[in-house]
Amino acid sequence: MVVAKVTSKGQVTIPKDVRERLGIEPGDEIEFVESDGEIKVAKHFTGSPFDKFVGYLKHLKGRTTDELIEEMRGER
Repeated sequence: MVVAKVTSKGQVTIPKDVRERLGIEPGDEIEFVESDGEIKVAKHFTGSPFDKFVGYLKHLKGRTTDELIEEMRGER
């Protein structure tokens, strides 16, 4: 069990080992989820984790699969 103290301003420092397990870094948001009389803390994710890959392959648009495979394999 990990314990943290609440300051007079209502702030809590999340212990390092908890931050590391949750993957929380400076600037990240956390969420508090109430369920069955308990409050759970979780890293807040906005959108899909795949959003960062949208448009990643746009430079390949219009090329056929055969063209791409031939390019990767090189000359025979």
